[in-house]
Amino acid sequence: MTLSKGYKVALLLLFSITSFAQHKIAGTVTDNKGNKLAQVEIFSKTTGIKEFSNSNGQFEFNFKSQGSHDLVFFKNGYSIVEQISITTGSDLTVVLTKINNLSEVIIRKQNDRLQSIRKLNDIEETAIYAGKKTEVINVEKLTANKSTNNARQIFAQVVGLTINESSDGGLQLSIGGRGLDPNRTANFNTRQNGYDISADVLGYPESYYTTPTEALEEIQVIRGAASLQYGTQFGGMINFKLKTPSLKPIEVTTRNTIGSYGLYTNFTSLSGTKGKFSYYAFFNYKQGNGYRPNSDFDSKSYFANLNYKFNEKTSLHFDYTYYNYLAQQPGGLTDEQFNENPKQSNRTRNWFAVNWNLYALRLKHKFDENSDFSLQLFGLDATRKALGFRDNRITTPDPMGARDLILGDFVNWGAEARYLKRYYIGEQKSAFLIGAKYYQSRNTQQQGPGSSSSGADFTIANTEYPFYANQSNFTFPNLNLAIFGENIFKINANFTITPGFRIEKIRTQAKGTYQKINQDLAGNVILNETVSEDIVKDRNLYLLGVGLSYKPKKGMEIYGNVSQNYRSVTFSDIFTVNPSQAVDPNITDEKGYTSDIGIRGNLGQKLTFDSSIFGLYYNNKIGQYDGTNASNNIVKITANTGTAFTYGFETLLDWNIAKTYFPAKENLSWNVFTNSSITGSTYLKSDIPTVKKGYKVEFVPRYNIKTGTSVGYKNFLSSVQLTYVSSQLSSAGSNTSNNVLTGISGSIPSYYVADISTSYKWKNFKLEAGINNFTDNSYFTRRATGYPGPGIIPSDRRTFYTTLQYMF
Repeated sequence: MTLSKGYKVALLLLFSITSFAQHKIAGTVTDNKGNKLAQVEIFSKTTGIKEFSNSNGQFEFNFKSQGSHDLVFFKNGYSIVEQISITTGSDLTVVLTKINNLSEVIIRKQNDRLQSIRKLNDIEETAIYAGKKTEVINVEKLTANKSTNNARQIFAQVVGLTINESSDGGLQLSIGGRGLDPNRTANFNTRQNGYDISADVLGYPESYYTTPTEALEEIQVIRGAASLQYGTQFGGMINFKLKTPSLKPIEVTTRNTIGSYGLYTNFTSLSGTKGKFSYYAFFNYKQGNGYRPNSDFDSKSYFANLNYKFNEKTSLHFDYTYYNYLAQQPGGLTDEQFNENPKQSNRTRNWFAVNWNLYALRLKHKFDENSDFSLQLFGLDATRKALGFRDNRITTPDPMGARDLILGDFVNWGAEARYLKRYYIGEQKSAFLIGAKYYQSRNTQQQGPGSSSSGADFTIANTEYPFYANQSNFTFPNLNLAIFGENIFKINANFTITPGFRIEKIRTQAKGTYQKINQDLAGNVILNETVSEDIVKDRNLYLLGVGLSYKPKKGMEIYGNVSQNYRSVTFSDIFTVNPSQAVDPNITDEKGYTSDIGIRGNLGQKLTFDSSIFGLYYNNKIGQYDGTNASNNIVKITANTGTAFTYGFETLLDWNIAKTYFPAKENLSWNVFTNSSITGSTYLKSDIPTVKKGYKVEFVPRYNIKTGTSVGYKNFLSSVQLTYVSSQLSSAGSNTSNNVLTGISGSIPSYYVADISTSYKWKNFKLEAGINNFTDNSYFTRRATGYPGPGIIPSDRRTFYTTLQYMF
């Protein structure tokens, strides 16, 4: 099947869909003074469909056949109204009563009424999620350390995630899971408001920019079956959805946080709506000294979202993000150093800087009530600069000479179009999605000597060090064209089948030169050679998948899916000059499958649950194993480590104790949750001598458990969380004990950590405070091969924070 044939099949499916007559329920929503209310959320409990009232307070639902429906009307600051057994053809006038002096707990209870199911709807705008394992974090409901993007707390109810923790105030997010390396979330497709934010989606999918949690409305996580709509990654997709504009003409929120080790952050947002125009903007500043010496950081980020609604069917949305930070890096430790004193640092001249510019323009159009279209243009102009002495002999003092300097420039842009059509087969409403994505990038990376100074001087010092060995200059042009489609076939009122496909053309290239310079013991140059490389990988992919969903009764769903996945070789896989790393020249792409089978739902709005089993099959898995380089130094070698299989059981239980035992006490909230993952893994075969059949897969802890409770009374809220992660391997084949000479090799021991967070709201003020790792445990989650190491990167011991928020 050629690519052009794939286009023809997709177009044939698109134009074969027909429309049918509708049965409507319409109406107007007002307050008790007769004022029309816009942006009222109207939820059909019968069908699961959600709509919003327009600027004139009007709303409309369309159904295929006659019948009755239960509708819930919700808007912040107003009482919730339920309309029961409303028949099609009705024209309603619904009145919401404004409630003054709502307590924080009651507001959360109102949100719970519509958000009790922690999953995405089967259809959201121009995307299909039926049959997929999805998890949605409602950030507004979190009592957590939002100022430093504390991933351990923010992602507490997302099962099976492994997290690389750092002490840089949450400048970067590093999460993985199910045997996927957490480093900079490179195994997920990361998006903000639906568009890509990583350095290079295919060539270098690491995320150096993280959306501030204080700006988020929710975080959407779609597991491996997201490969068909969002890209081929095994991890799936993470989308950071920012807050929507206030309906007032102007609303300002400012948050100031102070904490341990000189932490100070400011988050200030401005939003509003005036007629057809709306906006949301924020500024975020962070600074701190870090848990260890030589860990200072300073960051600034700006964001602006501008929206114009031409009419009820068409709107235009523009986003701009600027992110800039400079962080000093204290380097890594050996096991002996960590056990002796995890706070120590013998690297004083290592620095890391990022400058990120993101652009996005999105057009949304509704042809009719059943036809939606979106077109999104997006681009990135960014730099990454890394500087330091990073010898893999970690205990060696810095000789205060040349430092290794890596400069990366990322310039890419893309376009993604989607068309979704709802249609009927008999009496059942189905939906079809077709989309296409074009993406191109031209990134560069230059490596050479850094100056002998101590500061953040990112100028290549060829004059000072003309014969520096680790020099290279590469360009990485990449091209990606994809066509994708999914269709929800609703077999009956309870059962759906959702097949899908993705056709990809991927072309990655690494073109450039590097120096081979050798010196004798007297410092004389005995070899000075320039080596040219031009590596091109061009391939076409055809991915298939299917999802199943059975809803035996209201509030319960049995789901399952299987889809093909793919990970292309990145340019860091193709070429590297790193004293702690080496690359197998025969490395190739990774292919495989992901699958989920589970049951989710809620029981009487008191117990929410999602329990599932999963499997990930990797062919030619890309990983790292311990070996030696030409100088007989211990390094991690990046290669295809073999065929691997990861499997497990994941479950989330959230029990609302207040609704169970104290339903009459509206000012009381009390929830208990447990998030448990039991995971197994094995290598089925491998050509690596040190990776034996039956060996465990790296980054797979057997047990990954998070549990906690949240209690609130009136405007006081508090949460306690305990995290336990069992031991895991840091590289393939490292089933043996740790190497005492270097911190890059060995296991990551098991650890537990406990956190407490509180908040109190009074009028327009809100005070938040907490203690992270209040048991003061010493542990680590990462053995870095390069920056910010190499070596063990200790996690923070006990830290404190306090936040004051004011909204007007």
